Amino acid sequence: MNAIKKAAGLVPGFALALLIAAAAKLLESLLPIHLIGASVIALFIGMIINAYWKPSGFFAPGLKFTSKKILKFAIILLGASLNISIVLQVGKLSLVVMCFTLLTCFGGGYFVGRALKINWKLSNLISAGTGICGGSAIAAIAPVIDADDTDIAYAMSATFLFDMAMIVLFPIMGHAMGLSDIAYGLWSGTAVNDTSSVVAAGYAFSEAAGDFATMVKLTRTLSIIPTVLVFALISAGLKKKEAAANGTEEQTAHHLRITAIIPWFIFGFLALTAVNSLGVIPDGVSSCMKDVSKFLMVSALAAIGLNTSFKDMRKSGIAPMIHGFIISALVVVVAIAVEYFMGLV
Repeated sequence: MNAIKKAAGLVPGFALALLIAAAAKLLESLLPIHLIGASVIALFIGMIINAYWKPSGFFAPGLKFTSKKILKFAIILLGASLNISIVLQVGKLSLVVMCFTLLTCFGGGYFVGRALKINWKLSNLISAGTGICGGSAIAAIAPVIDADDTDIAYAMSATFLFDMAMIVLFPIMGHAMGLSDIAYGLWSGTAVNDTSSVVAAGYAFSEAAGDFATMVKLTRTLSIIPTVLVFALISAGLKKKEAAANGTEEQTAHHLRITAIIPWFIFGFLALTAVNSLGVIPDGVSSCMKDVSKFLMVSALAAIGLNTSFKDMRKSGIAPMIHGFIISALVVVVAIAVEYFMGLV
């Protein structure tokens, strides 16, 4: 009876998040050009609502459930849309550039974050959004490092702003440099953040460039797997140090070993990725699971937006945006520089 009552208490908040997600998807479909993803729209709708009306205790349990549990479930389902064989199709060409851009994001992001005195969680969320795949990477890493909703919202905002600039500037710069379809597709696929932005920037150059950019972007998405595992280990190490400092290391060691090092939802994500890579999941089912995953992720970001205040974000100042700009600029330069040394430019 208590379980039923508890589940019923989650319905109002969950339903509100779903409603905002549906509105965000509708707004996305009405845009003449696909520039802004539904995830970003839902996040901002939630934040705008929060500015005028803060969800009461009636909605709070469901919103927390959606922003935490539903987000993790969405990440699990995302695995059904990933295929490790894509790496082989795109080839070593994109992997070389991708390795350098990822090193730039997380290596450079570490030093930039420290210089700007940004907390390590927000700094790495911005780096992950820039280096891997925008909102999906931020959503996957956030639960692993126990990131605050404000940090998630700020990282999403920074990623979104620079994506908008890249969509406009990339085709112009690509034509100015006389890049081939392959060179441009590789560049935009490794340097532009969100999938929808990669598609927009890629096809703005040419159809062939858009096709290749999309393949490169899907390869980048697979780097979520090792990145999440690395951050899980880092988070576990920090928790272990904190436990030791508090004199509770013995009591928490078992918890750290099992749940913090490899969070439960990552097992599901990896399992679905492996199953889909073997061709066991039919294309129609895989596509459906991807759509459900994306919608639930949009719902989770709507819930995060509803729990996020513009006033709280302003407390972080301009530093996170500067961080995002520096890392984005470095990735753009490093990606084209690597292509130049590879003889593609």
